Amino acid sequence: MSTATYHRGTGRRKCAIAQVKLSSGSGQIQINGKPYLQFFPLVDHRKMIEQAFIVTDTVGKYNIEVKVVGGGVTGQAGAIKHGIARALVDLSEDFRGPLRKHGLLTRDSRIKERKKYGLKRARKAPQYTKR
Repeated sequence: MSTATYHRGTGRRKCAIAQVKLSSGSGQIQINGKPYLQFFPLVDHRKMIEQAFIVTDTVGKYNIEVKVVGGGVTGQAGAIKHGIARALVDLSEDFRGPLRKHGLLTRDSRIKERKKYGLKRARKAPQYTKR
């Protein structure tokens, strides 16, 4: 457990990286200086971010300040989810078990496959012509 007034966690997903600061408060979540309801209009992304708090039963107890760069919207939401889970473990080791059980501490290592020579994308080949 760190001695600072806030706890840090770095989350990653696809090409997105999120730096999360967790401090005690009223449950406000700021992402790149904006409220998270404004940053993520889709409900699925909001649920993804709140998942770690629901699992640990800490909804509304901590303020979150996030700096997220890279990737798309879904990758950023996944990175923030991972970062929040890591920050909660930094806060208390008691949260490690439930977060691990729900798979929130494991980084999702799936990334975009590289394009191959002679193909249009990673696996899509040009159309075969017989004549």
